[in-house]
Amino acid sequence: MTLLAPVGPRKRQVAKAPPPADLPLGRILEEDCVAAMAKLPAASVDMVFADPPYNLQLGGNLFRPEGGLVDAVDDDWDKFETFAAYDSFTRAWLKEARRILKPNGTLWVIGSYHNIFRVGAALQDEGFWVLNDIVWRKANPMPNFRGTRFTNAHETLIWASRSEDSRYTFNYRAMKALNDELQMRSDWLFPICSGGERVKGEGGGKAHPTQKPEALLYRILLSCTNPGDVVLDPFFGTGTTGAVARRLGREWIGIEREQRYVKVARERIDSTLPLDESAMRTVPTKRGQPKVPFGTLVEIAMLPAGTLLTDSKRRWEARVCADGSIQAGAEQGSIHRVGAAVQGAPACNGWTFWHYEEAGVLTPVDALRQRYLLLLD
Repeated sequence: MTLLAPVGPRKRQVAKAPPPADLPLGRILEEDCVAAMAKLPAASVDMVFADPPYNLQLGGNLFRPEGGLVDAVDDDWDKFETFAAYDSFTRAWLKEARRILKPNGTLWVIGSYHNIFRVGAALQDEGFWVLNDIVWRKANPMPNFRGTRFTNAHETLIWASRSEDSRYTFNYRAMKALNDELQMRSDWLFPICSGGERVKGEGGGKAHPTQKPEALLYRILLSCTNPGDVVLDPFFGTGTTGAVARRLGREWIGIEREQRYVKVARERIDSTLPLDESAMRTVPTKRGQPKVPFGTLVEIAMLPAGTLLTDSKRRWEARVCADGSIQAGAEQGSIHRVGAAVQGAPACNGWTFWHYEEAGVLTPVDALRQRYLLLLD
């Protein structure tokens, strides 16, 4: 069959509402995270990524077998007097995070066994709705030097929507494309930061003890935000969230009270080059695509009336009718209803069941729908 170039109206581009003018986009707010979030407008942020203090409760120094001191997390910002004090702090920042999230926004929080279960309970109490827990499996974890426990080789992330009714963003097809056309699982394998990715401080040592790999944030932002969305990180550290957000064309806000981290974060983000706009495009989700009636393909002669359709094994045949219905014997109706009828099935996805022949090759009619959608962009 000959496919004619489609004609007709192009999709009207609907401009996304810009963020509120008073949002401090692209800035690091140098103060306590709860106080800083309290100054932001309600329902102004699309996603919050939080890497809060782990409250490790370390007792004394830890040494390697050869006698070297392990560079563990012993900074004051990770120390809390009691579990109750940590819980109070957690509830305070989660309350503000939920207030500034848009109704369809999501929260990501990462932690270790020291804190993630306490944070998880608190966020559920606050009204968040857990969507997934993700296991970040470390390809190169720090060994258990004392040999008294299993090697701690993972951290846990919780992905939650603002509420149970939120229509959150999930770029399913982009995640599937990223994973060689397999569904993305909830166990992610990434190495911890080392080498050139590890941000260095003034003395040449690592600037921050818990810097997260950019690959981790890349997957998170790609999975549940779109270009132009606003991402807030209330525990900004060395700016991994901001650097990846800039790279992917997302707006960002960072909050960090430690001046030593603010300096290196600014330098790091300033040196990050954003991707070309065309490179930011991802495979659209089917839910996000405009609806294309089968009849539209008939109207614009991409699939003219009279075209013969078959299933992939040529067991059944149907003819395309002028009104966008198809007819197979005595059955006439939509591609879905007739597809179900000829198979004796309760339902059928006619887009993938029915095929047309082009240059001797059977192709699902959905291929024409996708071709039409590309012309609308």
